[in-house]
Amino acid sequence: MPSTFAATAAPTADAAATVELPAGYDLPGTLGIIPRGKQDPTFQTTHDGAWLAFTTAQGPVTLRLTSEDAGPNGGADPAVIRALAWGPGAEAALPGLPALLGADDDWTAFDQTAFHATLPKLVTEPRRRHRGLRLPSTGRILDALVPVVLEQKITTIEARYSWRYLVSKYGTPAPGPAPAGLKVAPSAEQWRRVPSWDWHRAGVDAKRSATILRACKVASGLERLAALSPGPELAAKLCSIPGIGPWSAAEIAQRTHGDPDSISIGDFHLAAFVGYALTGRKTDDAGMLALLEPWRGHRQRVVRMLYLSGFRKPAFGPRLAPQDHRFH
Repeated sequence: MPSTFAATAAPTADAAATVELPAGYDLPGTLGIIPRGKQDPTFQTTHDGAWLAFTTAQGPVTLRLTSEDAGPNGGADPAVIRALAWGPGAEAALPGLPALLGADDDWTAFDQTAFHATLPKLVTEPRRRHRGLRLPSTGRILDALVPVVLEQKITTIEARYSWRYLVSKYGTPAPGPAPAGLKVAPSAEQWRRVPSWDWHRAGVDAKRSATILRACKVASGLERLAALSPGPELAAKLCSIPGIGPWSAAEIAQRTHGDPDSISIGDFHLAAFVGYALTGRKTDDAGMLALLEPWRGHRQRVVRMLYLSGFRKPAFGPRLAPQDHRFH
């Protein structure tokens, strides 16, 4: 069934809406790619949904999302996602809600019997268990770009610390009755005011901070890229910013556009992971692309299912060691 969106009365919030999605819709699984770790200041998970804080063209917003069934028939009933919004950006945030929830992400071709017959069990089995997973589209380019740049060439632990430190210090408190510690990530102008010593205290070297600052100078143009379809044109425009390469462009598009085909070429672990999962052998980026080529158009879906399969590649070889940039 297609999704439906409806604005509703908001007696306890500045704005409210509901989105109806097919039965079995997986809210936490769908949104799980957005936060940078469990301690991301801009996102908090609850037992029945999530809290998000971000900036719209009209100002900051706090968004409370909860999931429930629409009727008495258990798993046969559609899922209803209820949204409450507070802050100057409350009304502006609601039209983007279906995309955020992945309502437009269509898995029909992927789930066809003939296509499934070409996929390995490490893909088809997790897809069977996660039929309600969608690829979300936030439409917020800078909010995705900054943490992706922070993740360049360092460990995930380091990057998440950097994001948490900078947002906690330079972000603004989420409007409305938000949970303690929920923050709106800095705007382009606020990022540009971060002093050099705090980039260093956050563990961010000069190359990555310079890339972020270059992006902030063209932030209004970047946000217009949300209107593009995912694909080569979007990637090329993102890569026109010095310091943004194919890996960063793919990581951004996966979150801002729900790109079902983008592959993070140049990732420190991905090619080896895909190689071991599909062939039992390590491979490089070229080998990974060759392995995934039969599923072009759905390559990101295949990768997501491989991760959800629980498969782990052999744990040997060099590791990317944490680096301390604070005193350099």
